[in-house]
Amino acid sequence: MSIHEECGIFGVWDPAGDCARTVYYGLYALQHRGQESCGIAAVTDRELSFYKDVGLVGEVFTPERLDRLGGTMAMGHVRYSTTGDARRENAQPLTLNYVKGTLAVAHNGNLVDTRQLRTVFEYRGAIFQTTTDSELIAYAIAQERLRCGSVEEAVCQAIRGLRGAYSLLVMSPQKLIAARDPWGFRPLCMGRRGDAVVFASESCALNAVGAQFVREIDPGEVVVVENGRLTSIRENCEHAASHLCIFEYIYFARPDSVLCGQSVHGARRRAGRLLAQAWPVEADVVIGVPDSGLDAAMGYAEESGIPYGVGLVKNRYIGRTFITPDQHSREQAVRIKLGALRSCVEGKRVVMIDDSIVRGTTSRQIVSLLREAGATQVHLRVSAPPFIAPCYFGTDIPDREHLIAHGRSPEEIRAEIGADSLGFLPLEALHQIAPEAGCGFCDGCFTGRYPIQI
Repeated sequence: MSIHEECGIFGVWDPAGDCARTVYYGLYALQHRGQESCGIAAVTDRELSFYKDVGLVGEVFTPERLDRLGGTMAMGHVRYSTTGDARRENAQPLTLNYVKGTLAVAHNGNLVDTRQLRTVFEYRGAIFQTTTDSELIAYAIAQERLRCGSVEEAVCQAIRGLRGAYSLLVMSPQKLIAARDPWGFRPLCMGRRGDAVVFASESCALNAVGAQFVREIDPGEVVVVENGRLTSIRENCEHAASHLCIFEYIYFARPDSVLCGQSVHGARRRAGRLLAQAWPVEADVVIGVPDSGLDAAMGYAEESGIPYGVGLVKNRYIGRTFITPDQHSREQAVRIKLGALRSCVEGKRVVMIDDSIVRGTTSRQIVSLLREAGATQVHLRVSAPPFIAPCYFGTDIPDREHLIAHGRSPEEIRAEIGADSLGFLPLEALHQIAPEAGCGFCDGCFTGRYPIQI
């Protein structure tokens, strides 16, 4: 099983126009964060239009659709569902028509009190069209806007009543607003391209549209763009320490992104080095499981002195949406997505580096593939500690009973997977992978300890 992150968001204000096309390219760079659905909302002459559907960015948007959207402001979203089903009405951005006008909202993360909030709003007369917690956020903002003098004030008031992870983009006919929860669970950054202002989940998306990275949006901060003028509202910034999801460095983010000042590629390479120090082994070749295991494999090879090789080849035409939830389909999907390179592993003792083990299905299948290709030994090394607890902040790590590490020793996990040896990144080494990061981390899925009460 692969771990999935809920989504990626991208927004732009640009007086030159054609903002929908800029968002399209930005979403393409963030496609790894969500492959179920996508959408773009744009404002032209204070009129909001949008298009969204189930599918990949390149499938959903044609040149004609982008031309129709246009826009001097636009925002977009790629989604993988953790709250709410994978269906068209749950695709984002969500758009609202209410007494104060129109509003578009895109959200990355999960609220932890979704059921309670939904019940409260329903008893106030709310009628929901989706099953996502993002609609709760949109409703909270719209409700506050009735009492506030501006949409940015409404956003500030609304997020005070929200608990959990939410990196947000909110767009009215005149303003583009970026906001981040006070704990900073999910990333959000800002860039410039000439007069244009750009917001994105990751810096790699800024690079994709030719924008220069300016800075991270701080936890609790609300940034408003109106006619090119930037305003930062920081009244919610001092409520909690930063707790960026540390799994962003291990798996979610693209290697060419920089989060909190730390290169993702550098963090993964360092994880591999720390893994080699903790779990050395005599072997002939080090290989990585594509894609997020490759950088850690390089680090392991550098530290251990064992040659690095390409032992697994990924089918680039199979997306995450291919995988169905039953066990047989998961096992078959591994063989379709990955192939073992016999010339690299045959007759050799192989160290295989992966980013994580969830249920163990994928690891067991890959070990089997390598043995079929002639590997004499397969030593599995994992660049993260064992998952022992679920995530409540936007990652689909399942309940404890579905985690292979729950109630099993490392030796029992090794036997079930079929590897010759198994080593996880030690918990005490976890925070050492990102020494240049200027933020704190959430590691609840590895420790069972969360920054806020669940």
